[in-house]
Amino acid sequence: MVDATKRKELENILKEAGQAHHEAYLDTDGADPDWPIWYAGYLRDRLAGLLNAQFTKSELVYLLVTLDREVQRNAPGTDWQAYYARALLKRYG
Repeated sequence: MVDATKRKELENILKEAGQAHHEAYLDTDGADPDWPIWYAGYLRDRLAGLLNAQFTKSELVYLLVTLDREVQRNAPGTDWQAYYARALLKRYG
């Protein structure tokens, strides 16, 4: 039950980040080739606190790129926030 609550919280944080990123890049309709860098800066402290994990911004950038490639390869069209939340819990939960 705790995992389900934490997973939902992670999904909400990721959705919030997605909305904030889109707003930050409204002029380009959300297009940002360096999106992992932006997301890592936005998410690092919140994810570290929720997952009780320590990682650098660079480590988080790498993780976000890895997860993005996994989604594209293994589950295209899926809810990326849910996929990332499950993967983060698997790695740090």
